Amino acid sequence: MKKIVFAFSFFAIIYGTSAQGGHDIRINFKNCKDTVMYLAFYQFDKSYLADTCKKVVKGNIVFKGPKTLDKGVYYLVSQDKARYFDFFISDNNQKIVMSTDSADLVKNLKCTTSKENDDFFTYIKFITAKNKEYGEVKSKTRGMNSKDSAAFMLEKGKLLNETVMAYESKFFEEHKGTFVGDVINLKTEKEAKEIPKASNGRPDSLYSYMYYKAHFWDGVNFQDDGIMRTPFFADKLKKYFNNVIIQNPDSVSVEIDRLMTKTKTGTMMQKLLIAHFLFTYESSKLMGFDKVFVHVIDKYIRTGMAKEVYDEKTIEKIKERGDILKPLLLGSMAPDLLMIDTIGHKQVAKMGFDTVKTSQGATKLYYDNAQNLAQLFVSLYGVKTDYLALVFWDVDCGHCKTEIPKLLEEYHALKKEGYDIKVVAMYTQHEYEKWRKYVAENKLDWINLYDGVHINNLKEKYDIYSTPVIYILDKNKRIKAKRIGTEQVKDIVKQMEKEYKAEKK
Repeated sequence: MKKIVFAFSFFAIIYGTSAQGGHDIRINFKNCKDTVMYLAFYQFDKSYLADTCKKVVKGNIVFKGPKTLDKGVYYLVSQDKARYFDFFISDNNQKIVMSTDSADLVKNLKCTTSKENDDFFTYIKFITAKNKEYGEVKSKTRGMNSKDSAAFMLEKGKLLNETVMAYESKFFEEHKGTFVGDVINLKTEKEAKEIPKASNGRPDSLYSYMYYKAHFWDGVNFQDDGIMRTPFFADKLKKYFNNVIIQNPDSVSVEIDRLMTKTKTGTMMQKLLIAHFLFTYESSKLMGFDKVFVHVIDKYIRTGMAKEVYDEKTIEKIKERGDILKPLLLGSMAPDLLMIDTIGHKQVAKMGFDTVKTSQGATKLYYDNAQNLAQLFVSLYGVKTDYLALVFWDVDCGHCKTEIPKLLEEYHALKKEGYDIKVVAMYTQHEYEKWRKYVAENKLDWINLYDGVHINNLKEKYDIYSTPVIYILDKNKRIKAKRIGTEQVKDIVKQMEKEYKAEKK
């Protein structure tokens, strides 16, 4: 079984436009050598084509069509796919006239039909000039030693940064309530200006963090789809969830719900956020964050909120994935397994389980031999130990041939240190002789089992889409860690030991 990764597979047209009004974008681009131009727009962390000017005549570029373009930040793209400059299109401004000159693209940017765009171009000119100034300042450090260079740049860079921040703050205040103001707001950091002193006399870092987190989304309208059609929204969202909030599955789920309540039902913003959170936490490499993925499924997929994001078939697959993962979340009681050991194989083979061809045949054999099988089964819950390493592996798996011997060493080392640990190794295939031979030759002196009667469905029950897979269970068979490397086993067991001792106090 392959792991399913649910990316942005909208079946709705994500660059859809309305059919009223139409758009008419005209650009006079002096000294332009392109013969074809493209109009593109941002949408979250990707870009999409909105229109094409198939023939540029003497630098005159025209994008005209019967459809009204969606509100957002658009940009001009050359025939070689180079990005020239950004500009704004709003719902009530679809007829725009601009001009520039390739001799100095930014300096010559003008818009005669949109004050919002002309003000934005003024902003771009200021930022470009300050970036150039920063480069000139940096060039003066050539020949300095690293200490003097760092001190020089710290002083000069701070002044430049303060100048830029002051300009952006003033620009935002002057354009508050406009789309360009909303976009500048997205890239403005909301840091506390007056920070109280902590008990040690230094600025209170906790206050700074709490203020920053509380004001991070100030002024961001999650009901405006235009906000996610900008070059800043995606980075801001990722920064918040990766660097600002506490990296704990429950905390992340709370923050997702908090942001989702700000969205409006049926908007592109809502659809995109559902898809983003689903994809991000289904494919997260952080152990335990599949809990967030399951939360998103339960809260936003099963409730029907994603019916315009994915088709019915995909939604069913997402639900199935959630059904598999939910019993395997950290802290859950591990699903029990009724397995057969190397000794019990001879008897189940006589019953016909080695040669049965269909699931119906296996089911019949099971019920015909239920009483005898009950004496042969080794139950996961019947293994008594403080620490249980549950490993799923295959004799023919190349990675297993590397990791199983390492796990054996870790097991022996922990036993030697006095830890009450056992390893239950689940062979995922049914080639008994090959398995028995490997166990004997490699002296795997732990509990070796396999699904000899075909009733456990290991792949579904424990999400085994590749091998080896290691779970760590506590003495009550609760899942404490999963999908870990052999090098992590010892540290996790020792951490569990500390937890046991703390519970006893």
